[in-house]
Amino acid sequence: MAETRINAYEGMFLFPQTVSADLQSAADHVLETLSKGGAEVISLCKWDERRLAYDIKGNKRGVYFLTYFKCDAQKLTLIERDCRLSEKLLRSMITRADHVSAEQMLAMEGRQQLADETALRKSQPGGGENELGAVVTVVLAPVAAGTEVASDTAAE
Repeated sequence: MAETRINAYEGMFLFPQTVSADLQSAADHVLETLSKGGAEVISLCKWDERRLAYDIKGNKRGVYFLTYFKCDAQKLTLIERDCRLSEKLLRSMITRADHVSAEQMLAMEGRQQLADETALRKSQPGGGENELGAVVTVVLAPVAAGTEVASDTAAE
């Protein structure tokens, strides 16, 4: 009888930028893919939205999700196969997470922040999209008192 070996893994999943309008569906896709392979998800977070070094399937930008999970080593090939066959994913990479402690894995949990960001994007006028369907995120930085701020309007 074969011995089952449960290992900790780190998975990086790359989605096209179009999922930033509905981040929860991308997170659900990752969780569904991992659970189909019998993995126990330790943490999942939206890692970053970045410009890609080169176009992947016509996409110049992408959204990265980082996850830590435990899985039977023999079932990992099923997860990797599902990732390759997924039409939603642009790329995925799964490696052993021997270098990461359990506390560090738990510290990366970001599902609540993901839910907050999703709610914030939906509460923006137009659901966070402009008239062309592109997602627009505006970040306002505080201005120190006495600092001159450039303006598009003419001074009166």
